[in-house]
This record gives sequence, structure tokens and C-alpha cells, in this order.
Amino acid sequence: MINFLFHMPTRIIFGPGKLKELGTTPYLPGKKALLVISAGGSMVAHGYMQLVQTLLAQNGAESVVFDRIQANPVLEHVAEGAALARTEGCDFVIGLGGGSSIDAAKAIALMVTNSGSYWDYMPSGTGGRQVPAKPALPIVAIPTTAGTGTEADPWIVITREQTNEKIGWGNDSTYPVLSIVDPKLTLSVPPRVTAMTGMDAFFHAVEAYLSHARQPTSDLLAQQAVSLISSFLPQVVQNGDSIEARTMLSWASTAAGVCESLSSCISHHSMEHALSAYYPEIPHGAGLVMLSVPYFRYLTRYVPDRMIDLAYFMGVDVDSLPANEQPFAFVGALEKLIKDIGLDDLKFSDYGVHRDEMPTLAANAQETMGGLFNLTPTQMNLRVVTEIFEAAYR
Repeated sequence: MINFLFHMPTRIIFGPGKLKELGTTPYLPGKKALLVISAGGSMVAHGYMQLVQTLLAQNGAESVVFDRIQANPVLEHVAEGAALARTEGCDFVIGLGGGSSIDAAKAIALMVTNSGSYWDYMPSGTGGRQVPAKPALPIVAIPTTAGTGTEADPWIVITREQTNEKIGWGNDSTYPVLSIVDPKLTLSVPPRVTAMTGMDAFFHAVEAYLSHARQPTSDLLAQQAVSLISSFLPQVVQNGDSIEARTMLSWASTAAGVCESLSSCISHHSMEHALSAYYPEIPHGAGLVMLSVPYFRYLTRYVPDRMIDLAYFMGVDVDSLPANEQPFAFVGALEKLIKDIGLDDLKFSDYGVHRDEMPTLAANAQETMGGLFNLTPTQMNLRVVTEIFEAAYR
């Protein structure tokens, strides 16, 4: 029996060179934008901020820049951005950059129209569990990395530093109304960042394929995303100048973002959120990679058929393996992919994480992102989650 809800309201303009359509599209949702970018300066250094402002002006829209966003966006900057948007009379919000800038843009857009703190609306942890009274301002997403898929989903990930909580959340109004995915913007992304963001997209697809909420469309898109990333991510890490390969990765990322919208991630992401809530210098993709092998090895016994599928998607000749080895072929292929893209050197200890913190991280994962555990294909108690953290530690 197939039962599902399909809701994907984002208009996506996709392809190399498509950013120029920002200057002519009739789908621009307002006349004055808050342009949200990272604090690192890369959007200015590469000329992307200036280009977006020029194109907006050509389309009759003003823009105000908010450039405070960190790699893991924090609650304080959501409030600052929303205050600036209200003061300036902005009627829509643009996220330009990686997932952090686009996620922050979504949170800011929600808080321009609603009172209180963004954390009042968080449904778990120390969140206030309130329902926003008003929808967010319209959101436009322009990703410059191929990884998060946030251009195709409503999800927002914000950290409350005081309590080490990093929670994902969203509602129908936080879907972007318009996303422009131009793979040319990813040409400037260095190899290691390309590898980490690519693996984020990979795990979005894998987790959606394993989720209790999986459905036919997400299954098809997950299959394609896993296959494309397995094939093209090692190529792009070795040679980032191929726009054809970059385009395949950008599509895989967007496709995996649609998977997140339709079927969600599972507790692998909950565990990473706990890790980078305590250690925000850990890039999200790096945290997922470090946790991935013991995590998926544990799940293999509960969804062996799906794990065999994932190995097929990665190009493994599963039929040539003994039957008892076939379900574990995905984990082997995952280890090879991580090595091929140069991320096999990642270690918790290099980021200052201590082995005795594993129970704390496990508890945080279940307390702040417990909803994703409900979508995981087996029950995972605190002991199991702690053991996976410990197995990942080095």
C-alpha cells in the first residue's frame, strides 16, 4: 500500500548561467530585498553579491545587505537580520551562498513577520513550541555550493549557543518561492569544501531512501542523487573546472533537497547536529562523514534490502558477492567514496572533541532532534546512540 503527501511549492530555475534571469524574471516576489550572506567575505570576493544586487536593480528591486552569518547560523543573528529587514522595509529575503546563508534567510524571513524570539517556535529542546501566527516573508534562494539542498526544502537549521542546541525546523511558508540554481557559482568552491558539501547531499538522499516517510518520488530522486554523487564528486574534487560535472552535482544536491521535503532525513542528521552544536567549527558535511560508517553499519541489519539497493546505486556489482555480504556492500562503497574524495583523514579529536563527551552528545541528539529518530528504520535508545558516537571517535 502506498500512502504519501506530495507538496513542493518552490519554483526552481536551474542551469549554468541561469543567475542572469534574476534580472528579468517576473517571479521576483517584491521590490526590496534583504540580501543575506556569510560573514566570511567570499560572496564579495567572488563578485556574487555585487552581481545579484545589479540584477535585482535591473528587475526594479532595491536591496540591503546583511553579512553576519556564520558557518553554523546562530539565534542572535536571526534577530539582528529580522530587525534590519523591518527597519529597511524589506518585503522579501534572499539567501545567497551555502546552506547557512539560505537557512538564516528563511529564519529571518519568518521573524520579520512574527513577534518574540525565533526559539519560541522551536518544537523540541528548550524551544517554546509555539506556532507562528503569520507566514514568513517570501524567500529567494541562490545557492553557491552543491550540498545542502535547502533551495528545495522548507527546513531551517539554527543554533542556540547558550544551550548547545542545533535544531532543524520549518513550515510551508519557509519553502523558497523562487530558487535559482546556477552551477557556475560553484566553480569557486575549493576541493575540500566541495567534498564536504557533496557528502551532505549524498546523505540527504541516502537517509530519505531509508526513512519511514519515504515515497515513490523521493525514492527515484534519491536513486539518481546517490548515483550522480558517487560518480561525479570524486571527479570534481580532483578537477573542479568541469562545468558539466559541477552541473551534475548541483542537480544531485537539489534533487536530494526535494527528497528532504518529501521524506525527510533520519537520525544520522540528529547526531551530527548535536556534534556541531557543541563544536560549531565542525562543518556539517564533515560531521556527517565522521559519523556515517558506524551509523549505517548499525542500520544495515534492519533494512538489508534497502542497503543492497544503495550499493547498486553506487555502482557496486552486488550480485557477484555472497548473499551474506550483500547488505554490507553499501558501507564498503561509502568508505571508498570517503577515501576517494580525501575525507578519510577526518577525526573528532582534531576538532577538540573528547571521548568522554559521547554520552552527552547522544542525549543532546535525542532531546533536540528526536523527531528524526521516529523516522529511522529501527528504534535507537540512548545506549545505541552513544555506542555509535564511540565507534566513530578517533
